[in-house]
Amino acid sequence: MGDELDRIRSEKQNWKERQLEKNPVGLRHSDWGAPIQPLYSPDDIEGGDYLEDAGFPGDYPFVRGVHPTMYLGRTWTMRQYSGFGTPEETNRRFKFLLQQGQTGLSVAFDLPTQIGYDSDDPMSEGEVGRVGVAVDSLDDMETIFDELPLDKLSTSMTINAPAAILLAMYIAVAEKQGVSSRQLRGTIQNDVLKEYTVRGTYIFPPKPSIRLVTDIFAFCREQTPRFNTINVAGYHMREAGCTAVQEIAFSFANAIAYIEAGLKAGLNVDEFAPRISWIFDTHNKLFEEVAKYRAARKVWADLLRHRFGAKDPRSWMLRFHTQTSGASLTAQQPENNLIRVAYQVLAAVLGGAQSIAACSFDEALALPTEKSVQLSLRTQQIVENETGATDTVDPMGGSYYLESLTRKMEAEIKGLIGKIDDLGGAVEAIEKGFIQREIEKRAYQVQREIEENQRILVGVNKYRVDEKVDLTIHKFNNEHARQQIARLQALRKNRDQKRVEAALADIRRAAQGEDNLMPLFIDAVKTYATLGEICGVLREVFGEYTQLKTT
Repeated sequence: MGDELDRIRSEKQNWKERQLEKNPVGLRHSDWGAPIQPLYSPDDIEGGDYLEDAGFPGDYPFVRGVHPTMYLGRTWTMRQYSGFGTPEETNRRFKFLLQQGQTGLSVAFDLPTQIGYDSDDPMSEGEVGRVGVAVDSLDDMETIFDELPLDKLSTSMTINAPAAILLAMYIAVAEKQGVSSRQLRGTIQNDVLKEYTVRGTYIFPPKPSIRLVTDIFAFCREQTPRFNTINVAGYHMREAGCTAVQEIAFSFANAIAYIEAGLKAGLNVDEFAPRISWIFDTHNKLFEEVAKYRAARKVWADLLRHRFGAKDPRSWMLRFHTQTSGASLTAQQPENNLIRVAYQVLAAVLGGAQSIAACSFDEALALPTEKSVQLSLRTQQIVENETGATDTVDPMGGSYYLESLTRKMEAEIKGLIGKIDDLGGAVEAIEKGFIQREIEKRAYQVQREIEENQRILVGVNKYRVDEKVDLTIHKFNNEHARQQIARLQALRKNRDQKRVEAALADIRRAAQGEDNLMPLFIDAVKTYATLGEICGVLREVFGEYTQLKTT
């Protein structure tokens, strides 16, 4: 093999002199700034050990996929991110998508719900039901999932600071349907650390927030063993502007902090690591995105196996949901977004995703309409059934360029995780503003490249046309907010207030100690205590977080 590689190197040099010197081209660069060679060949991936570097699907280090047969055995879950207005509106949208062939649910909550305020709180004015569905109480969750059998569906909930309370509501809804919590499948995001860096829907300081995370870990290992107890999110950091390498490294650093907190709370790593799941952002550079997922699987497998000593192979598996990139969509020539999303879905499939949500082409203008979200679902179904991308496992494996990219990204990710370790870990890095500054610096750089035409956005800084957008877009209905507030106020009048007050008092006492709060949250939501009331008690005990200045 050594002689053959020497011959390839020699012939490659001859080819460069004969061909490239006559047709000189400048080097292009990866999204994170590494040079990309004009051509890749076997000598670019020499020195590796196939079994250690790639292996086989379903086996360590899982580079080629976490399941042996991948999509030959079971396709990914098609899980469009949905939710707006009232619980009734969201229930109708879920039923429509399931009728169109969607195979899982993904709930978008409005901003007041994400930061623990009821719809009639002054802080909620103007935001009720606007970017997601309003959930004030168990009554709202019962309506969202009305006639949707929770023992047969997998549900993802993008909720973080109050994740434990929304999970309690979900468990209570299942109980009312006669479904055991042990049958429930799905995910709560529950990734509070990234809220302090990019997303901003935090409530409490990091320490009590991580306590809630570990309470969920401990409760769910027994009560909801099929439910993913955390969905660590690289997605939002990537949308805020970071590179593919930073997306993986920063989210892995957060996960390391959660694992260390779980261990400190007395849990065994193999008791909760198999239920850690992920959401990543699939962006435009197809080969980099595929390489990113392959590299991420190996880095995660190495971390869990060697750093944390996990024995269960399920703990080593990186199982992830991905959404296509909302930040890549343009308001100019919005139909172009259909093409962007299609290639991003293809990259996610070639990268081995377990679950995918495809953005809708009109999202740069408004929430998706029923027609546009149907097109997004059809995009996934066409990739599954018509492209041949699912005919074999890891069809791009063995590409000289892809394998070289995978190795480089693995090294870059590990190096950046090491830098965060040197700073004291993710919490310290966040408190020092390191992660925030790195993301802000990268976002600024990208914007400058766009403005200086160094980075082309079709229809924005090149191939522009004079146009009048001729689309029917979603229009927010202000009546929905009024309906939601009236519903909440009626609920307060009709519930047993003494039971509510007793349940809230129990939460206050437990929050001041070390007891697991999950059983008390379940008891409280069953009395129809509201999200805002429960979070209000926790605010009294835990305090509220004040964001650091990073400059």
